[in-house]
Amino acid sequence: MSLTLARLTERARADRTLRFTALAHHMTVEYRAETWHHLNRRGAAGVDRMTAATYAAALPPRRRDRQHRLRPHAYRAPAVRRVSIPQPGQPHKQRPLGIPTIEDRRVQAGVARMLSAIYEADFRPTSYGFRPGRGAHEALRTIRHTIRTRPIRWVYEADIRGFFDHLDHAWLLRMLRLRIGDPWVLRLVATWLRAGVWDNGHLTVPEAGSPQGGPVSPILANVYLHYVLDLWVERVVQPACRGEVHLVRFADDFLVLFSHRTDADRFACDVETRLAQFGLAVAPEKTRIVPFGRWTAAPRPFDFLGFRHVCGRTRNGRFTVIRVPVAKSLEKFLARVKADLAAHQHDRPREQQRRLTPQRQGLYQYFGRWHCYPKLKQVQRRVAWYGVRTLNRRSQRGRRSAEVWRAQPWFRLPAPRLLHPTV
Repeated sequence: MSLTLARLTERARADRTLRFTALAHHMTVEYRAETWHHLNRRGAAGVDRMTAATYAAALPPRRRDRQHRLRPHAYRAPAVRRVSIPQPGQPHKQRPLGIPTIEDRRVQAGVARMLSAIYEADFRPTSYGFRPGRGAHEALRTIRHTIRTRPIRWVYEADIRGFFDHLDHAWLLRMLRLRIGDPWVLRLVATWLRAGVWDNGHLTVPEAGSPQGGPVSPILANVYLHYVLDLWVERVVQPACRGEVHLVRFADDFLVLFSHRTDADRFACDVETRLAQFGLAVAPEKTRIVPFGRWTAAPRPFDFLGFRHVCGRTRNGRFTVIRVPVAKSLEKFLARVKADLAAHQHDRPREQQRRLTPQRQGLYQYFGRWHCYPKLKQVQRRVAWYGVRTLNRRSQRGRRSAEVWRAQPWFRLPAPRLLHPTV
């Protein structure tokens, strides 16, 4: 973290009611250069079709012009380009993404870093998504530890339906004004929320929602749900419950652990009313209350963050929580590998190897846990079989056995490893 961001965090922690009324002067040339250094430059191009490499080549002569446009508050956010990707676990559904231009992405990243530094002092420990030093595995570790050590008997799992499409602009700006008093930052956020969206040659202006794909969207989502859900559970739900209540939220996915069924049932009704006040709703097909825990007679598994949680026993007979990959997550990965091999069937084998290696490493890094190892070995064998079949389909002659192909040095791909502790 830079010195500027560290000072913002220090001041935010020292005074929880402080409103930051002067943030624009932090957007210096040095700060923007530092932001550019940390920015992901592998993203797709925006409506101007300018890539990160092209932008970097033209960066020095345009730096003074951009700095001049930022100081008099004359910056205007360009429209974003909408693309659709398959919904995780539901290939027939599409998830829209808004791709900003590389210059707009850089400005968004600069503002997002300042907002993150300020709100890190306010965010609750129950939030794990899009925060420094926190991630999915920290959330999974908290769930496992809480279920093993606390009297948990019921799990309420839910998913907010179309959260990024129904985020209310007026409520979000109202929440930001509690901490942010700089009109420049507020105007920029409002501009990004109402930026036009190019979709198949048509320009639309959204009335609600925040386009996924921009660097500022994750922090805005965390701010929104911080006031809508996190503080509400901490200050209203927990004091009114008979037993223990533990919230774990990762972005717009969350679950709540309860000791008593009556508390879980009351929460299921109250949370729908609470979300409706802010233009949100839970997805009924992904929302349920399941019995789970050490003191449950007939526990049922539940899914969260790509893992299926199952009650089990250690070798010593002690209660534990076993986590295995959700089947649809692995099938989605295999389908993507199969489609990629088919699309690049006639590429050089070494090119296919370079393309498959990071895909498999990403899967192994996320699911690299003890009970996931057998499933990952099955994925390894399936991918190898897809590779052999693709190579044999390149020609009707010269078909070889799997052993012959696997003996080639360019056919070797990374194997699954245990990368995460069992706690």
